[in-house]
Amino acid sequence: MLKPFIRLARFTGRLGLALTAVVGLVVLFLALIVLTDGAGAGIAAWLTALGLGTVAVLWRGRRRTWPVRLARLLPVVLAAALTASVCIPTVPTERRYPAALPFVATQHWGLATGSRVAVYHYPPAPGGTRHPTPFVYLNGGPVRGISVLDHRFLQLLARQGYDVYAYEQAGGGRSDLLPMEQYTIDRSIRDLAAFIDHLDKGRVDVLGFSSGAVVLTRALADPHVAAHVHRAIIAEPGPMDGPTARITGQKGRPSARGLAPAMTGPRSTRVPRYAVGLGLMQLGLLPPDTGLIGQAEGDNAFKAADLGSDTASDYCARDAHRIPAEDTAQNFSFSPAASLHVQQTVKDSPSIAQQLSRSRTPAMLMIAECSAQVRQWETAVLANDPAIQRTQYMPGVGHHMWNGLDDNNERAAAAITAFLRRKPAPLPNYPTRADIPTFLQRHR
Repeated sequence: MLKPFIRLARFTGRLGLALTAVVGLVVLFLALIVLTDGAGAGIAAWLTALGLGTVAVLWRGRRRTWPVRLARLLPVVLAAALTASVCIPTVPTERRYPAALPFVATQHWGLATGSRVAVYHYPPAPGGTRHPTPFVYLNGGPVRGISVLDHRFLQLLARQGYDVYAYEQAGGGRSDLLPMEQYTIDRSIRDLAAFIDHLDKGRVDVLGFSSGAVVLTRALADPHVAAHVHRAIIAEPGPMDGPTARITGQKGRPSARGLAPAMTGPRSTRVPRYAVGLGLMQLGLLPPDTGLIGQAEGDNAFKAADLGSDTASDYCARDAHRIPAEDTAQNFSFSPAASLHVQQTVKDSPSIAQQLSRSRTPAMLMIAECSAQVRQWETAVLANDPAIQRTQYMPGVGHHMWNGLDDNNERAAAAITAFLRRKPAPLPNYPTRADIPTFLQRHR
């Protein structure tokens, strides 16, 4: 009577040991990926794990018959099959750039720094009042293509008389890639100066958004670059330097993160190769220039849905169920590895507070009500840049202030236009430097 139960217990025990062996080999493979830095697209780790697993099984079963030894190799074969998918690219390994946009020509400029960047020009609408100073837009990312939503906002500014230029920073969108070690915050600042030089129209007004605002802030702290900037709009900046990046604090009013429906569409993180590679990079266990996934392959693989809740965090909680499509699948481009590398160079940089305190370029700070940025990242700029003439606290919007919802684009454009034309601001000058402690205490 007990024999069936004994057999079942033995089978269950053997199955448990086999599954434990499979899991152990998978963990060993992942550890070897980290130790070998993903060498040879992961093949070095895969062969090593396969070899060690095979040797271990054969050694333990050395007194068994060959049929038993071979049967005990099944967990090794299963683990090898599972981990092999991490070593096989499923997208092209050469960069596939987004197709041309139907509504604006893409130019390519070779800058003095060696970067070759994609440039978009929206000339001022004819017949209206033309603003005499060229307008340059620095998008967020840090290494990301300019979204269709941003293009629409730039078109709105052009209709209001601005001669608008935007470029995708090196490695982003249709701009050429750089060697991974060249993606630094300092290179981004040099590229901005080189872009203005190449434009050759004198000083320019610059709008920097998110990580683009970080580039602009640091440019204002460099007198050689700041000399090229006529007026600056710093919109929703990230941390300006290493000490600021280490600040943990409050954020704005609740965003749509965790409330918005999950983004639909393909995800690279559903493919084992990119889930492992990008996940280990995000955890800091693999460097951005890992041998597991090349920069071009990572760029090709990454999709808009991979941003997931990061996109939702750019909108107010009240907008959770009407978040617009920021981009098209054909235009979307994001370089996860290069972006991590740039962000790390910001974290590793010393304080720029002293240099920024000598800035004389007239500037405006824009802060969103539902910003997901740490508030102290934004107030640090306000506290240290004496040339900030006004702050515009934008109600009813999240981090992506010009998002096409309601009249948000028009309100953002009104704040920018009033500052550039030295007209009264549409909103109160708030917070001022003196308001910073109260602003933070009130969790605005």
